Amino acid sequence: MKIVYAGSPQFAVAPLKELLDSGEEVIAVITQPDRPFGRKKTLTPTPVKAFALSVGLPVYDFDDIRKHTDDVRALGGDIMMTCAYGQILSEEILNLFSGGVWNLHASLLPRFRGASPIQSAILAGERDTGVTVMKTEKGLDCGDILLVKRCSVGEKTCGELSEELSLLSAKAAVEAIALLRAGNVQLLLQDDGAATYCKKIKKEDARLDFTGEAEELARKVRAFSPAPAAYCLLRGGALNILNCKVVEERGGKAGEVTAADKSGITVACGKGSIKITSLQPAGGRAMTAADFVNGRKIKAGDVLD
Repeated sequence: MKIVYAGSPQFAVAPLKELLDSGEEVIAVITQPDRPFGRKKTLTPTPVKAFALSVGLPVYDFDDIRKHTDDVRALGGDIMMTCAYGQILSEEILNLFSGGVWNLHASLLPRFRGASPIQSAILAGERDTGVTVMKTEKGLDCGDILLVKRCSVGEKTCGELSEELSLLSAKAAVEAIALLRAGNVQLLLQDDGAATYCKKIKKEDARLDFTGEAEELARKVRAFSPAPAAYCLLRGGALNILNCKVVEERGGKAGEVTAADKSGITVACGKGSIKITSLQPAGGRAMTAADFVNGRKIKAGDVLD
């Protein structure tokens, strides 16, 4: 089966690599165009493009795939597999592949359809999440389900959970192709009534409100770590919080630092407290909370808002 693979971020590299390592015939890769990156705004390829070029695969970085139906048709693919591609596929594109278009989505559908399924699972306090391989249709992540693979959420940050789900997606991709090749396709309809939706995360969504519950704040920190990073203000300057844990209540008003030592920075919340264990000051590097305390940048009695 000739596979056209569409993906863009680092998350989508592992499935592509696994397909190649398994001997599957990936004939082309479609990804997002190069974008300016970093302070110098250097034009940078997507991680998928960089990997594909390194192994000699043809790469197409259409600005809008819907305008390139003829180019995609000319590739001659039997199926398309997508993973965090980042563009909407037209009905014309979907109809080009006799074996269908299949998407690797990082949630247990129909939960968390949309752009931020990993962050949303953490924010919601889900015990489990996973990867769903679904047949792509015109609606938002509403296609019939081919297979599902699960993992626990635990207290992983978004970065940690993304790595795990990327590897899980790699296994799911190979299993899906094997099922499709064998003709062993038994699809499960999604329950639209049980569907939930999630939007693209913006930096303003990551502002911490210490009047909330400690567990809620801790989930927010994990969901937005490492990017865009949950943040608050310390003496008017932004402070990114990269990880923390819930600790027993120690009093203090919401946002007050009640302890700052080598074990971390304890901050009172509306209910309970969190202990910050890693952070990043504005314009600085990521560091442990202990190093921040040792630099005398924070002390008990300071207030975060």
